[in-house]
Parts: sequence; C-alpha cells; structure tokens
Amino acid sequence: MDVQSPSFGPGLVVTGFDWDHGSRDKCQTDGVSLAAAESAFRGPLAVFPDPVHSAAEERFRAIGRTGQGRWVFIVFMLRAPGGETFIRPISARYMHRREIDYYETQAAEAAERSGG
Repeated sequence: MDVQSPSFGPGLVVTGFDWDHGSRDKCQTDGVSLAAAESAFRGPLAVFPDPVHSAAEERFRAIGRTGQGRWVFIVFMLRAPGGETFIRPISARYMHRREIDYYETQAAEAAERSGG
C-alpha cells in the first residue's frame, strides 16, 4: 500500500494495519467497520498532524472516503516494528454533513490558492 501524503513524504510504503482490541471496539462502536476504515487509506486522503495528542507518539488525523464513498474521520499512528511500517488506527467515525461541507469548502479554497 502506497500512502500518498505530504505529511509522510512521497511514497511511504505501508505494510498493513495494526489493530488493537481497544481501537477495534472504538471504531465499531462508532459504526465504522474495520474494512471501511482501511478502505479510506486506499484513496485520496487528507492527513494532518495532531500535535495536541502527540505527547508520547506522533498522531495524525485523516479525512477520506471509504470504498463505499462515505466520508470518514480517522485518528491514527504509524508503527514501524522490524523495519516495516503499519498504520495503527486509534478511532474512526463517519463525518457529519456540516463537517463534510466545511472540509469541501476549505479544500476548494486551498486548491484555488495553489492554482489547482
């Protein structure tokens, strides 16, 4: 899996996902299946650092769409045991309409500023 994000640098190769019991339960309680959360990483993904919650390990926030096209908000870390990089989701939830509208407006304004 090749994660395309300026936050990680070009071409970060991710081996897979590292789910723990707590994150599995949290995502499923919020209505997002593990497969849906993972599918968001296969498409375009906006990734932002989360410095407020990164005291012990660097965390990231991501906005993307699942394979079914639903907008999802994901908090995750990167783990690199044994030299391979894994995504460790912390939580995932579907976004509310107001959040989606705000994100789409901000993304369009950013694209205009950059000439794209």
